[in-house]
Amino acid sequence: MPAYQLDNDRWTAAFYYRDHNGALKRKYKRGFETEADALAYEEHFKELEGTPARMSFREMAESYLHDVKPRIRWSTYDTKAQMIRTKIIPFFDEKMASEITPLDIIRWQGWLDSLLQRNGKPYSATYIRQLNSQAAAIFNFAEEHYGIAPNPMRKVKKTGSAKSHEMQIWTKDEFYRFLEAVSDKDLSFYAFELLYWAGIREGELLALTPSDFNFAAGTLAINKAFAKKGKESIIGPPKTKKSYRTIAMPGFLAREMKEFLENADIAPDERIFKLTKQYLWREMERGCGKSGVKRIRVHDLRHSHVSMLIHMGFSAVAIGARMGHESQDITFRYAHLFPNEQENMADSLQEIGEMRR
Repeated sequence: MPAYQLDNDRWTAAFYYRDHNGALKRKYKRGFETEADALAYEEHFKELEGTPARMSFREMAESYLHDVKPRIRWSTYDTKAQMIRTKIIPFFDEKMASEITPLDIIRWQGWLDSLLQRNGKPYSATYIRQLNSQAAAIFNFAEEHYGIAPNPMRKVKKTGSAKSHEMQIWTKDEFYRFLEAVSDKDLSFYAFELLYWAGIREGELLALTPSDFNFAAGTLAINKAFAKKGKESIIGPPKTKKSYRTIAMPGFLAREMKEFLENADIAPDERIFKLTKQYLWREMERGCGKSGVKRIRVHDLRHSHVSMLIHMGFSAVAIGARMGHESQDITFRYAHLFPNEQENMADSLQEIGEMRR
């Protein structure tokens, strides 16, 4: 039985093969969307298994992409594939995967440092680190599935930085100044109101429909996200399972959205904001230019929302639930914004100690 379907409608490839030593082995891999995908995987695997020395890096990288595609979101796959096919494969190309050395990796890292973006600037340290991680994933895959060893990435230090650029946020006053500047366009006004006061992601905003609002309860349901794939507009699931959530809106925001939707000719399941992320970016540029407020990214409105909640004294657990994150992610990402709990603990212990004297 080379392929069969599971209860979750996913397909599994299960087959026997002989490795390069002639030993009979069984391969089992699940998670394919269709039977054809599972059978294609079997064929591809048998073509490459047992001949690692004759596999070029390009073949190995494409085999890795073929392996991960059924198991990750299409948007994540597209980003991964774009990085690998434009910044990793072109350097190693047809070089035999088993012949790539740590020195080759170092030369590739130097090549990355020489690349420039379309605006003439070098790529950010965080992007360089992401490329290093993608290359490591390919070689880990080669080591695990095809026995290519030693893994050249293990002896090379990753370049770039795991830390992103300094977080930019707006205060409430800065946001009000910006909002006044874009208030001449209703869709812009209400879009930015939701981004700032609800802390939702851009894709979540652009997927909203009137039926997502429960004005009697004052809540907003987040259960989908909007994305563009080429010229195609796609409404899919939100970023993670944790992203499915119901957000309690402040009263003024609920009243504003209720009034706006009552006066708009929008069907219950029709998208409210028939916009794009590029539109929001351009409106951010326009509003900052008119108001004189410092330029931040649209996504930084989400950071601004978290910053507000932290300064209001809410816990990482409560904030994580509202934002669709695990609490540890909130703690790690926004640790510098939380009060110094260690000092507070020491002060409290000091007070207790003094009471004993």
